[in-house]
Amino acid sequence: MHPRKKIIVPLIALFVIFSGSLTASKNLLAKWGIDYNVLIIANALFFIISLIAFFMQQKALHNTNPNVFVRSVMAGMLIKMFICVTAVITYRLVAGNNVSKLSVFAAMFLYLLYLGVEVAVITKLNKQHNA
Repeated sequence: MHPRKKIIVPLIALFVIFSGSLTASKNLLAKWGIDYNVLIIANALFFIISLIAFFMQQKALHNTNPNVFVRSVMAGMLIKMFICVTAVITYRLVAGNNVSKLSVFAAMFLYLLYLGVEVAVITKLNKQHNA
């Protein structure tokens, strides 16, 4: 496997595991009042955003100026916040009074998991790059 593709395996694994888990527990989620569709969309959205931010940060690691990496991390965080806020507002507008707060909180937990995997992979890359 190409080294560049090998680095994103943890993100892909997280996406596949959660997609499968959410699909398998669709009835249980409905029983708890959590909207399955919201979590599936959030999972796909966080996967795509994490990939974009990851590739921005990976490219910045190769720059000789360390400020470029800091700016790419800040830009990634800003992009994630903007897209997450936009998604929550869109969900509120589409769902009307049927908004599931538990679904939004579950999606926030999912975001934290994606963030953790992304940070772990970038940290590992940074150690290899500086070695």
